[in-house]
Amino acid sequence: MKQWNRREFTASVAALGLLSPHSLFAADPGDPYRLVDPELRPALKAIPQLVLTPELLAIARKTPARPNLPPPAPQPVERHIPGPAGAPDIHITIVDLNPGTKNRPVFVHTHGGGMVTPNPGLNPLIQSIAQDCHCVVVSIDYRLAPETTYAGSTADNYTALKWVYANAETLGIDRARIAVGGESAGGGHAALLAQHARDQGEIPLCFQMLMYPMLDDRTGSSRAVPPAIGRFVWNAQCNNFGWTAFLGQPAGLPTVPPGSVPARVDKLAGLPPAWIGVGSIDLFVDEDLEYGKRLLDSGVSTEIFVAPGAYHAFNFIVPDAKVSEAFNASWKSALRRAFATA
Repeated sequence: MKQWNRREFTASVAALGLLSPHSLFAADPGDPYRLVDPELRPALKAIPQLVLTPELLAIARKTPARPNLPPPAPQPVERHIPGPAGAPDIHITIVDLNPGTKNRPVFVHTHGGGMVTPNPGLNPLIQSIAQDCHCVVVSIDYRLAPETTYAGSTADNYTALKWVYANAETLGIDRARIAVGGESAGGGHAALLAQHARDQGEIPLCFQMLMYPMLDDRTGSSRAVPPAIGRFVWNAQCNNFGWTAFLGQPAGLPTVPPGSVPARVDKLAGLPPAWIGVGSIDLFVDEDLEYGKRLLDSGVSTEIFVAPGAYHAFNFIVPDAKVSEAFNASWKSALRRAFATA
């Protein structure tokens, strides 16, 4: 598939009919915050409704990274590894709690950002995963859309996974305990990575941790969103923008390129066990529940956690809320169990 230039991408996004912030609430004139958990409301009211455009994307990519957690938290180490054939090297970040130790589990992480931005809060997140789940973490800085569509980022992620597997002894990891996961778009990338690894048959995965994953380009485009969900943080307009950039074609078309949209893959049998978590008013709640049901129907052991009154990325925005603490405890516990039983 050809790569879009900036003019072509902008024209396609404009053709989607971008929503204004006010139109997000047009279907329901009631209090837009009534379904939000009370502990999550104050922070949410300080966040403006987002209308994602190429101009705003350029600004978002300049958001400074959050500082690392200080020692004694394990400090991230950045390096470059060879990329796919004909592609640039891949930047990865490694967090190792106990360097020199052997046979540890590894969590291969793909970051969120709507398919189009990096994650400025990345390092503190992966530091905490390494600490709380007692594993090595390798986070992949895959190429972003629209400059690179799904084929490039998928190749980056799988190439990095193969590098982890090939360098297991050097990294001190156990090849039988490799998990993948990520948040939001990173959850979508992780789902694609798990599907690709299954299809290639080269690298066994023990688990996939999908935190409010971005799985279906039809949400908010060819499939209407119920008025009670998807109002906050990441809305239907943002979703159209991200998927259009990622696919190189407008979101929600009748067909998509094979292996580009996790929810459109026909066969899910043979995938690793999964944890899927999402807020009850997150834009992704319906698609995540449907994907979880399909995994269960396909014989894939799957745990599903729905956080009541929670919007997209709530556990990062208000980490001390009770619902955030329960959510984070659930996925960390699931990841630790997967490593213990692999």
